[in-house]
Amino acid sequence: MDPLTAAGHDAPEPPWAVPPEEGWTADDLDTLPNLPPHTELIDGSLVFPCPQTLFHARAIGFFGQRLQAAAPPGTEVISRFTIDIDRYNRPEPDVIVIDGAVIKDPDQTRFPAEAVRLAIEVVSPESRSRDRETKPVTYARAAIPHYWRVENHDGRAVVHVFEREPATGTYTSTGIFHDRMKVSVPFAVDLDLTAITPRRRAAEPEV
Repeated sequence: MDPLTAAGHDAPEPPWAVPPEEGWTADDLDTLPNLPPHTELIDGSLVFPCPQTLFHARAIGFFGQRLQAAAPPGTEVISRFTIDIDRYNRPEPDVIVIDGAVIKDPDQTRFPAEAVRLAIEVVSPESRSRDRETKPVTYARAAIPHYWRVENHDGRAVVHVFEREPATGTYTSTGIFHDRMKVSVPFAVDLDLTAITPRRRAAEPEV
């Protein structure tokens, strides 16, 4: 049943149901009432989250924990937090590595894109085109030096790694990793990607 119908025919539309002619702005994410959690702003449009899959949740937790353990002093790893790209783009990467100096207040709701060293997106069916096409262009334009895209291939993680080429301002692929991921930038990590697979599935014997 439609939420507005369930609430009654006379229930008013939320203020964000109809966008302004020029589109929403980054500041609007902090002021529009009753926005669903983890709403993003992409090219002036609000993008609402879909329910998380188990793979998505486990992948975010995995990279957040492993990268935080390996991060050098002065850097921080944050999950599902918005970053300011420009007036009409305030996306929320699944995991980011940032310069710790930009953390100033526990009530902060966003970080500047120039503080981001790595952005990670875990692909969901509904976010596939954004994570493969829209966001890499946006992140590269914002000069975020590293971008990782995590794909679910039959329950197993495959990580596509990209580095920004300063001369062109675009990302270039530097590797595709299955099972084990070992990289030296933005800092050295050696990751067992099979740990993202749910334990029960990993223990199932092959037929």
